Amino acid sequence: MAVGTTTATELTQEQVAKILVKPLEEAAKFLAAGPRIFDTNSELRIPKLGAPTTVTWVGENEQIPEANPDFDEVVLLPSTMKSLKTLTRYSNELARQSVVALDQALKDRLVTDVAAKLDSQLFGASGDGTTTPQGLFAWAGTQTLAIGGALELDDLHDAEALALGENVDPAQLRWVMTSRELIDLRKIKATDGNYIVQPDVTATGGYTLLGHPVIVTNRVPDLVGTPNTGRAALVDFSQVAVARDMAPTVKILDQTFGDYDQMAIRVVCRYDAKPLNPEAVIKLTGITI
Repeated sequence: MAVGTTTATELTQEQVAKILVKPLEEAAKFLAAGPRIFDTNSELRIPKLGAPTTVTWVGENEQIPEANPDFDEVVLLPSTMKSLKTLTRYSNELARQSVVALDQALKDRLVTDVAAKLDSQLFGASGDGTTTPQGLFAWAGTQTLAIGGALELDDLHDAEALALGENVDPAQLRWVMTSRELIDLRKIKATDGNYIVQPDVTATGGYTLLGHPVIVTNRVPDLVGTPNTGRAALVDFSQVAVARDMAPTVKILDQTFGDYDQMAIRVVCRYDAKPLNPEAVIKLTGITI
């Protein structure tokens, strides 16, 4: 009997698939939500017109009262703002022997991680606006709707009422919530047992509530307490400004660690974000989870 690959497996070269299986990860969504992005490498000051002036009816030969408009500004990306940075070293032996393009795999990994960290910060409730960007739930001057229980469809109407009360364009509104809050809302049934939130079987992927698209992100943080409570938001992202100094930028360092016969990949980005009109952000807080 001839010796073959099935009888002499010890002599055959082990086959390794030349692909790299990536984990399931959430895509970065804040920058894709439609904020106004300004490219700048220094502090950015955006002028704002203040509250409306008072205009009155004036008769013939009567003195016209003066109007004194107010002005304000939104300041982003101060010189003290830190950057997101990461670096990974690898040996030249590993680069030569790897069955996949190691540098590209590491680039993809690091860029994804940096984008995820930025997304978590901008959707979060931390940041001081001086050294780290403030998250959406840390912005001052926004509207707040205290839920104090399970999130109901009536709460969504109340949030929409707050937005309309401040003249926010309803066509620009987006819901921001975790998958947990979205599924709880979709489970609400009428007395006949049918679901109230009915999906449109003809629509492409994505979710809507009250006609507004839903940004589903599990990076919205819960409020830690006794007990913990959830958060959601209704946002007009066209009223949000993002200052971008550097998008996630990759640099190959082929000489820095030469005494170790190593190479390195560095990824850096620097952003800041603030609302232009805080009234266009409605936070839903105190959601029972």
